[in-house]
Amino acid sequence: MSSDVQTPPAEDPSESSRQEVRREVVEFVKMVVWFLVLFLVLKTYVIEGYEVQGPSMEPTLHDRERILVFKLPHLMSEFSLFSWIHPFHPGDIVVFDSPDDYNKRYVKRVIALGPQPSPNTVAAGAQNAPDDSVSFEIDDGKIYVNHSLVKEPYLPPNVDFGRDNEHTVIHAGQMFVMGDNRGVSKDSRTFGPIEDNKIIGRAVLRFWPLSRFGFL
Repeated sequence: MSSDVQTPPAEDPSESSRQEVRREVVEFVKMVVWFLVLFLVLKTYVIEGYEVQGPSMEPTLHDRERILVFKLPHLMSEFSLFSWIHPFHPGDIVVFDSPDDYNKRYVKRVIALGPQPSPNTVAAGAQNAPDDSVSFEIDDGKIYVNHSLVKEPYLPPNVDFGRDNEHTVIHAGQMFVMGDNRGVSKDSRTFGPIEDNKIIGRAVLRFWPLSRFGFL
């Protein structure tokens, strides 16, 4: 007795090839989507590139140079869990939203900060709570913070301050910023101390031009 055996049809090589192409396309699209998500997360919360415009930070930064701005420590410090983080210090270079021009951002140097909370401060009114404000003064081309002379080794000699005299107070959550090219810089001497919520982050690296590549 004989029996018939049905032979499965041979797979079409062209169909197999199309399926393989579709799989590769799907994997490629997934990879691109993950890359874009990662890029957006890094740009929004971690680090971002900026182009310097104008001469206000010369000789430290020149027009058209490109810098990387580190955002994460500042963003973390806004949460109570990380309130002990002090992301900025005098001498740092920061990028911030202009307080008087919605569509503009500035790059300047931090000269003085408002009172910083002590890590040991547990309640308002504690003995180690910071003072309400910091005194800032420019007198005959010299800067004084709480009446102590500020040394600025990053400046070239004989810097032109433009206006010789300035006196203001800096409160908690504020900083006084200035350009290194003092004679042409629009900075806190014009628009006052800037608020913490205007800060984008700290400039950490100049990556263009390559001849001036280096940390800031």
